[in-house]
Amino acid sequence: MSQGDEIEKILKKKKKLFTVISNPEFLREGEAIRDFRYPDRIVIGSNEKKAFNTMRKLYAPLINKGSKFFTTSRRGAELIKYASNAFLATKITFINELANLCEKTGVNIEDISLGMGSDSRIGGRFLRAGPAYGGSCFPKDTKGLVSAADKFKINLSVVKSVIKSNQKRVNLLTQRIHKILGSNIRNKNISFLGVTFKPNTDDMRDSSSLKMIPYLCKKGAKIRYYDPSGEKNEFKKIKNCKYRNNIKSSCNGADLIILLTEWDEFKSIDFKKVVKNTKFKVFDLRNLYSAEEMKRNKIKYYSVGRPNAN
Repeated sequence: MSQGDEIEKILKKKKKLFTVISNPEFLREGEAIRDFRYPDRIVIGSNEKKAFNTMRKLYAPLINKGSKFFTTSRRGAELIKYASNAFLATKITFINELANLCEKTGVNIEDISLGMGSDSRIGGRFLRAGPAYGGSCFPKDTKGLVSAADKFKINLSVVKSVIKSNQKRVNLLTQRIHKILGSNIRNKNISFLGVTFKPNTDDMRDSSSLKMIPYLCKKGAKIRYYDPSGEKNEFKKIKNCKYRNNIKSSCNGADLIILLTEWDEFKSIDFKKVVKNTKFKVFDLRNLYSAEEMKRNKIKYYSVGRPNAN
């Protein structure tokens, strides 16, 4: 009998038992298979102790390879997931706020991220400055955690501040577009490279593009966008917003190119070949390019939290 058959047999035997199990495996979009095969930890929440033995058997192949197996109550498992995602959202928001300070003081935010991340107590993941966080988990789980706390009259002021700061992030970056192009952006050609909240997924939930593009179009800008995951229904009815199926078509004639999502194909663009406009500018929200190299190539370049960003 194969491993798959054994798992299916266990599931059929214990079908009723699984109705009382919460199993937050923390599978990331675009990385779900890898995360399932090589999890940091397996958290099982149940109010039935018999469920733990069943789930331990189910996950035995992964446990035997060294994965941590942790059991708790159903409510405990749910809170672990909410708290984990809220903490990661806090790291993103924290580094974004520091990036704002770095832009005013001439400090490179990447130096700060490296210096902080080298501390084993902190770690370097989720310390990259950029747009507001989005997706299916961080916005939902931070709000869910606050809502749960409010029911018990507990004030999670830190998480509330994170949510508020993240919401303001989109407006702050949009206003920087005005600083780059001027207060009047009517008839300006703006190209977005990437519109999903992160690469390797077609997920648009809470992506910064959902607020930035409609706003810019309302102000009279002409938007073209390209995303490797394809055209988006969210933008089909917006006037002056057109999808293009490759980088060159999206960027040709652009006054401003906005790098929003760090897809691999956006990391090595020869801008002067794809943009037939000698006065174009690049606003790199993911810090994919070197400011010094762009300066040598005589490209007006703006990034996040770095010297020469303005």
